[in-house]
Order: sequence, then structure tokens, then C-alpha cells
Amino acid sequence: MEKIDFRKQLKHLYMPSTKAFSFVDVPPMRYLMVDGSGNPNTAGSHREAIEALYAVAYALKFAGKNEMGKDYVVPPLEGLWWADDMASYTSGDKDAWHWTMMIMQPDWITPAAIADAVRRVGLKKSLSALPLLRDEVLDEGRSVQIMHIGSYDDEAPTLARLHDEYLPQHGLVPNGRHHEIYIGDRRKAAPDKLKTVLRQPVAAAR
Repeated sequence: MEKIDFRKQLKHLYMPSTKAFSFVDVPPMRYLMVDGSGNPNTAGSHREAIEALYAVAYALKFAGKNEMGKDYVVPPLEGLWWADDMASYTSGDKDAWHWTMMIMQPDWITPAAIADAVRRVGLKKSLSALPLLRDEVLDEGRSVQIMHIGSYDDEAPTLARLHDEYLPQHGLVPNGRHHEIYIGDRRKAAPDKLKTVLRQPVAAAR
């Protein structure tokens, strides 16, 4: 049985340049999602959201392999980030942040399969974020992205270049929430080795 790795199959989405911003047309993609707010480093709700996402994602992976004959590597954790006052986001006031943590799902995983996986996980584990989990199609379309190497706290200069220089120079404005894709296992990699795709959906400025 072939084992699909979406990071390789969709390399243009998951492995952008580390040196320059690039354009990408992101197709509609289905995700498992959990919403929350607060500092991701200290908010228990953030950890609980990730636990629920992975539990259901792996339940779906094994169901797909055993019941549909399709095997795949569970896609990486991703996050959408924003704040009511975006100055709080750019200044690093993490307590004021809102987030949606999510994991992409293959197109053969149906809403019914997701509902069944949530039910089965709930029978085995007590996960406080499980009732908050939903599936949703995210349609970002035209976006600009770059691969950031290093600590999450060191992203600010790159994001400043994107929003203050690159987008205005190309006649663009943000058209959606800041999107991060966490490549690899952040629990195992040293902070200076972390790989994060920084993505911003865009539209033409009026």
C-alpha cells in the first residue's frame, strides 16, 4: 500500500524558499479545527486543542488505512493567528492573541468519517477540547509565503518585511488571517532549527 506524504506531494505548499517571498495559489482544503485564545506558551486550552486534533487525525489515518485501503502521513500542525487589535499581535502581546489550530485532511476523508472518529476518540479518551473540534474547508487562494528557520519569537522581522515592504511594493493587502505551518516535530527540534511556513492570503489593493 502506497503511503502518501502530502509535504512531498504538495511541496509547493509546504516547502517554500527560505530566502525570498513567493506566490502560491492555495486550493480549498479541508481541516480539523479548534479555536481558542491566549498565550500559546501558557494557555492550557492551546495544548488541549492540539491533543484533540492529533487524537482525531490519527484515528482518521488508521480508519482510512484499515477501511479504505489508503495510507498517509498525518499532515503537519497548522495555525491561523490574529488579534482584535492587530497591534497586539505584532507587538508580541500573546495574551491578546486568538488562534485556530488545525490539521489538513485528505479529500477522501468525509464529514461522516470525521464525526465517527470524534465519537470513537471520545469513547477512549477524556479530551476537553474534543467537543470544540469541527471540520471546515479553508479557501485561501492567492497567497504569499516564505519558510522561516528559527524560533517562533524571531518571526517578527520577516513579518514586518512582508507587511511593510513586500505587499505594498506589489500593490497587495492582506486578505485573510496569518497562517503558519509547523514542519517537523517542534517538541524535538532545537528552537534555532524549527521550520515554519509563514503564509499570508492577499488581494489587490484598491
